[in-house]
Amino acid sequence: MNGLSLEQIPLFSALEPEEIEYLTANTHRLELAPHSVLLRENDFGDRFYIILSGELEIVKALGKADQRVLSVRGPGHSIGEISLLEPGKLRTASVVARTRAELLEMTRDEFNTLLARQPSFAYELARYLSNCLCEANDATIRELREKNRQLAQAYQDLKAAQAQIIAKEKLERELQLAKEIQQSMLPLCLPRISGFDFGARMIPAKAVGGDFFDIINLDEGSLGIAVGDVSGKGVPAALYMAVTRSLLRAEAGRYASPREVLLAVNLHLLEMCDSDMFVTVLYGVLDTRAGYFQYARAGHEVPLLVERNGNVSVLPRTHGQALGFIHQPALDEQKASLSSGDTLLIYSDGLTEATNSKGELFGPHRLKNAAVAHRSRSAQDICTVLTETVMEYQGEAEQDDDMTLVAVHANQST
Repeated sequence: MNGLSLEQIPLFSALEPEEIEYLTANTHRLELAPHSVLLRENDFGDRFYIILSGELEIVKALGKADQRVLSVRGPGHSIGEISLLEPGKLRTASVVARTRAELLEMTRDEFNTLLARQPSFAYELARYLSNCLCEANDATIRELREKNRQLAQAYQDLKAAQAQIIAKEKLERELQLAKEIQQSMLPLCLPRISGFDFGARMIPAKAVGGDFFDIINLDEGSLGIAVGDVSGKGVPAALYMAVTRSLLRAEAGRYASPREVLLAVNLHLLEMCDSDMFVTVLYGVLDTRAGYFQYARAGHEVPLLVERNGNVSVLPRTHGQALGFIHQPALDEQKASLSSGDTLLIYSDGLTEATNSKGELFGPHRLKNAAVAHRSRSAQDICTVLTETVMEYQGEAEQDDDMTLVAVHANQST
């Protein structure tokens, strides 16, 4: 191997050429393969080594869980000299070859003989050890400074993480409160009217949603029924939903015509909300004495009429436009008659547009089949079973949209 000669090594640089020549001829050279162990911690030491080429690692707790490299030494450095100055002292660390290395080995006897021949070598050794100590101290200070920097950064990161946790917990509390407020805005109980059975269920995609439903007592024998779906999700959609529902309730008491109610709500939304949001709504009036449902549809899903015999009536439809978008939206106005045993389903597109893990839509066809299969159940059971059927179809796929379903079941002749 090509390595340093003795005169190139700082510790021996002050020796006379004759002494260098003598040491070259009478000291042992040692070659180490990579990863070879030269010294082991706690072994007795009776010799030291000068690195001529390669690199060696000073390792603490070699082979243990807390093993760590204290330093790396290269050509010109010595290893194990302290054991020669303090006889009987045990090695304080292990030494492992990082690369292939060539070393000069000097025993205690050879070291003492050198001191006897060259007393001034003791001063060189002291100066060398002093420099090594200074380098070690400087390295320790640099390491401590770096650790202090890392600790300071870790402290700042911890403070930031704690602040994020507090903010997250605060947001979760606010969302929970918003959810409770939103739930309280929905009908607490459904009407009990002779000849009709009502059911409803809403499943938000987020903590709060943009869907809503409402059942409003009008005059005797009439109920206002609404299902709405605000564009978007989360808190903005929930706020827009709350405004729309409040306006709808207020206008439902003023106008008999579902169309007039939706047009009035639309004007208020345009005046109050300067945003890019809009809402699809189906609002109708159920005449519980005559057994028909007259409704206006503002861009919402067409309701399903599941007949007692299992047929599903495809209700007429014309073009309908959402509210909060233009001043005079085109509205789809229709009337549906409910005979004994019929069930009217008003729903948001979160049911039919739910997807499974393959990205396949649940679709209107599956909704119709499930509604027919469970048509003999109560209105509330129908809502529960249909929404659970959709959720099972989704499986592990994420729910992308709010789901809302209202069922009106005619349970006797009207």
